[in-house]
Amino acid sequence: MKFGNPQYLYLLPLLLGGVLLLHWLARRAARRKRARFGRPELVKTLMPDASPAKGWVHLGLQLALVTLATLILARPLAGKSHETTTIHGIEMIVAVDVSNSMLAGSSSESGDVSRLMRAKLIAERLIDHSATDKVGLVVFAGNAYMQMPVTTDLRAAKLFLSNLSTDMAPTQGTAIGTAIRLASQSFSPSKKSQKAIIVITDGENFEDDAVAEARAAASDGRQVDVIGVGSADGAPIPLPGGGFMTDESTGEPVTTRLNEEGARAIANAGDGAYVNGNASDAVPTLKRTLDNLAKSDLQTVDYNRHQEQFPVLAWLTLIVLIATVLVSEARTRWFDKFNLFNRQNNA
Repeated sequence: MKFGNPQYLYLLPLLLGGVLLLHWLARRAARRKRARFGRPELVKTLMPDASPAKGWVHLGLQLALVTLATLILARPLAGKSHETTTIHGIEMIVAVDVSNSMLAGSSSESGDVSRLMRAKLIAERLIDHSATDKVGLVVFAGNAYMQMPVTTDLRAAKLFLSNLSTDMAPTQGTAIGTAIRLASQSFSPSKKSQKAIIVITDGENFEDDAVAEARAAASDGRQVDVIGVGSADGAPIPLPGGGFMTDESTGEPVTTRLNEEGARAIANAGDGAYVNGNASDAVPTLKRTLDNLAKSDLQTVDYNRHQEQFPVLAWLTLIVLIATVLVSEARTRWFDKFNLFNRQNNA
């Protein structure tokens, strides 16, 4: 026997003690009321229907009711059944742009979150919608780096996501093609599982031919989807110490813009979809695209499952509850003829 919520068992002594205390206070108040009418022995003869024994029976039922209700909350489990579950899904690697341009605002509105923060929120929501998939994580700027290999441990993936920053890339720039190539090479060698690469970027690519890399990935059976973050109107890039990044030649603030045309071209070459990250339905739209990929058997899990004992306790609780309501403290006339505790009358 074990319990799914054992913490509720600590309440049981407190609840039982409370019931006993209330019972004692009620009986003491009843004795005081009877004492106002005269001597207890005399008043007792004037109350022939009162049954002291039934008072204790009623108390026992109340204690049993509290105990059963607490056990239900604690979720008792007993017995084991061996079960095997096969997890069906796809393999996907999320490639997040961590270049300095991702520090700019994600929209033209002043005070909006940065592109990197929006990318992290989108990636986290995407992982939440991919409970049966394998997920990996790549970060890139001037070069690409494997942050977490493909795994079913989605908690670890979200933990890595929360720690993303532009300081993770020693070389600045935006090498989307390198990130696609690294992600494509990092999948498992299995030909059965469908694979997808989700690139989250502002689309400003300066280092390589991302379209060619996306086309090569698609030819190997890797779908490439792109989520664009940022605004086409552009935004300045804030510096950690304050102010904004400036052009060395002109001294003017650098304005970085979402390159939707380039991002869309990468997605088209990769047989995938382009989604604007500022759209409220960005993640559901992309998930519908991923759902079109055929699911395959990713993992077989063997485990022992304990049987819930809730139904048994629920029926017992209902029976005790009905008995508590029906049983009064009045004497039961038909039971008096047994005289179990009066030997003189039985003789």
